[in-house]
Amino acid sequence: MVLHDETFARVLRARDAIHARYAEPLRLDELAREAALSPFHFLRIFRSAFGETPHQYLTRVRIEAAKRLLLADAPVTDVCFEVGFQSLGSFSALFARRVGSPPTAFRRRVHHFAFGVQRVYVPHCYVEAFSQF
Repeated sequence: MVLHDETFARVLRARDAIHARYAEPLRLDELAREAALSPFHFLRIFRSAFGETPHQYLTRVRIEAAKRLLLADAPVTDVCFEVGFQSLGSFSALFARRVGSPPTAFRRRVHHFAFGVQRVYVPHCYVEAFSQF
């Protein structure tokens, strides 16, 4: 499908709205209104322009934002709600499907890769007991 410049500009406005307000609950009719198109027409044009539905695009934007927050060591629960998900369980399951590992494992894997050292918790009593040797 070939998009006219004006139609493509309208769809870009809706895409920009997704990036600006991804943490809010965005519905198809709101995004279509942003593009000044009917919801059905907007859905078809958006999918044609970006290769995925507005919902899939929104989910991808939210997951990318979640990755950034997780790497900044934000708590998983806070990340879940901050990027616009309503359920921690749903967020974790979706994150694992899309990224390949649950949020905490993703953070550990990236930190391990970036720093080359895996953090290990050693109780203070062991440090004290074995530091005398």
